[in-house]
Amino acid sequence: MFDSVALMILIGAGLVVISIFSSLISFRVGAPLLLIFLGVGLIAGVDGLGGIVFENAEVAYFIGSVALAVILFDSGFGTKLSTIRVAAGPAVVLSTVGVALTAAMVTVPAHYLLGLDWLTAALLGAIIASTDAAAVFFLLRVGGLHLRERVKATLEVESGSNDPMAILLTVTLIELILSANGGPLALTLAFATSFSLQMGLGLVLGVSCGWLIAQGLNRIDLEPGLYPVIILGLALVVFAITTLLGGSGFLAVYVAGIVMGNIRLKGAIGVRKFQDGLTWLAQIIMFLMLGLLASPSQFPAIAWQAVAVGLALIFIIRPLAVWLCLLPFGFRRQETAFIGWVGLRGAVSILLAIFPIVAAVDGSQTLFNAAFIIVITSLIVQGWTVGPVARWLGLIVPPRIGPVERVELELPGTARHEMVAYRVAEGSPVLKGERIPRWARPSLIVRDGRSLRLHEAGRPQAGDYLYIFAVPKLLPLLDRLFASPAELTEQDTAYFGDLTIDPDQSVSDLARVYGLELTEKEASLTIGEFVERRLGPPLGRGDRLLISNLELIVRDTDPESGALSLGLGLEPTIAPAPSLPLFQSWREIVAGLSDRVRRLKPPSQ
Repeated sequence: MFDSVALMILIGAGLVVISIFSSLISFRVGAPLLLIFLGVGLIAGVDGLGGIVFENAEVAYFIGSVALAVILFDSGFGTKLSTIRVAAGPAVVLSTVGVALTAAMVTVPAHYLLGLDWLTAALLGAIIASTDAAAVFFLLRVGGLHLRERVKATLEVESGSNDPMAILLTVTLIELILSANGGPLALTLAFATSFSLQMGLGLVLGVSCGWLIAQGLNRIDLEPGLYPVIILGLALVVFAITTLLGGSGFLAVYVAGIVMGNIRLKGAIGVRKFQDGLTWLAQIIMFLMLGLLASPSQFPAIAWQAVAVGLALIFIIRPLAVWLCLLPFGFRRQETAFIGWVGLRGAVSILLAIFPIVAAVDGSQTLFNAAFIIVITSLIVQGWTVGPVARWLGLIVPPRIGPVERVELELPGTARHEMVAYRVAEGSPVLKGERIPRWARPSLIVRDGRSLRLHEAGRPQAGDYLYIFAVPKLLPLLDRLFASPAELTEQDTAYFGDLTIDPDQSVSDLARVYGLELTEKEASLTIGEFVERRLGPPLGRGDRLLISNLELIVRDTDPESGALSLGLGLEPTIAPAPSLPLFQSWREIVAGLSDRVRRLKPPSQ
C-alpha cells in the first residue's frame, strides 16, 4: 500500500514539475500556457505515452471545482473597485444575456453538425457558453498586454462572473432531459427559479461573508503565516455553504474575493504572495487532470464536426452575442471586435461537460469529447492571437512608467504605505535637480551592489536603486522623476501627443487656433466634454479622437474623480485603427438611420 501511495505522489508531483518546465516552451514559441498544461495531461493519459488510466468523473469534478474556486477567489482579490465601476454594466450583461445568447446560437450548428437532438444540442451550447477565467486572466495579466482600461476591465469581470449562468443553464437542461414531463413551460419556470436563487444567494453571501471575514480577522491576532491559510479556508467555506444552500458558490467566492481585496485586511500582503503560487498550482492541477480524463482515441469520430462548431463559436456566435450585448454601452467598433475575439473556452467548459456523465445523460461521452475539442480549438486559435489582434485593432497602450518593485507594508494604524524601488535613469529629472516631494520618504540607496544610507550616498546617481516609503495613490507623481528622457518622450510624444492641454478649456478656443469645425452645441463645451461627447463615456487611457489633422488623446483618467489628462497630437501619432464594417455602436446606427431618413424625405419646394 505504501509503495502505491508513493508511486501516486511521484507521478502527480512529476507531472506538475514537467508542466512547469514545459512552460519554457510556451514562452519561447508563444503558445498559450494553459494549452501546454492540457497537452501534458493528454500525453500522460490513457492514450498517450504515460498510459495513465483516470476515469473517475466525480473525483475530477471535485478537484476541478476546488481549483476553480481558488482561481476565482484570487481573481476577485486582485480586482479593484475602480475596475468594477468601469465595467459593471457591460460585464453583467455579457455574463448573463451573453451566455444565454451564446448557448442558444450554438444549438443550431451542434444539432446539424454533430447530429444531436435539439435539447442535447442546447446542453452542449450551455456547456461551452462561458469564457474561462483562468485563461482570460492569464492572457491579460500574466501575458503583459496593456489594453485600454475599459476593454480589459470588461473582459476580466465578465470571465470571473459568467460561470454561474453557464452552470445554471447546464443543470436546468440536464433536469429537463431526464424529466419525463419536461416542456418549455417547465424549463422556463425551473430556469427563472434557479437563476434567482443562484445569483441572489451568490451575491448576498459573497458580499456579506467577505465583509464579515475581513472584520473578524482584523480583530484577532494570529501568526503571520496563518493569515493566508485561514483566509483561503474561509473563502472555500463560503463557496461550500453557498453551494449547499442552492446558490452559486463560484459567484460567491469571486465576490467575497472582491470585497476582501478592496478593504483593509490584516494579512492581505501574505495572502497575495501565497495566492500567486497557489493559483498557479490550481491551474496546473486542473488542466492536467482534465487532460488525463480525456480519451483522444475517441476524438476522430466527431473531430471535424466539433472543430466546425468551435470555429462557428469563435468567428460568428461569440462576436454576434457580444455586439448585441454591448450595443447600449457605446463601445467603439474595435473594442467590441476585440471583446468578441477574447472569448476563450477552458477548464470550466470541460468541468461542465462532466455533469452529463455524472447524471448518466444519453450521449454524455460525445458531449464531453465535443467540449474538449472545442476548448482546444479555442485555445489554439484565440489564445495564440490575442496579442496580434489587440495590436491590429489599436487597443494596446504603453505601460505606465513606474517603480521596478513594490512592497505593500502593514503598519500600525490605518495608513496604507508601500516601499517602492526606482532605478535612477540617465538624464532623469531627479538627476537634473528636481526634488523628491516631502510626502515621499527615501530610506535607502543601493549603488554597485552596496546598501547606503542617504547621507552616505549623497545625491542620486544614474543606475542607483532608490527605496522610498510612499502612499500608493500618489505614486504616479513620483514615476516621472526617475524616468529617462527617452521614456518620457516615447510616452508623451510617440503615443500621447506633442502637447498637454487643459480639459477644462473651452473647445471653441481650440477650434479658433486650429480651424476646427464645431456644431453650435459643441462650441459651448469644454475640451474634455467635447471629447467625451464625440467618443462616448466612459473614457479610458489611450482613447483617441481624430478631427481634421489633429488628435485629442486621453493620457490618463483618475478612477476616483474621473478627472482627465489630455494630450494634443499635431499629426496622427500612431497608425489609425482599421475601419471595421461591422460592430457599429448604437450612436452610429442612430446616425445612419437618421441620415437615411433625411435622404428619403422629398426636397422642400
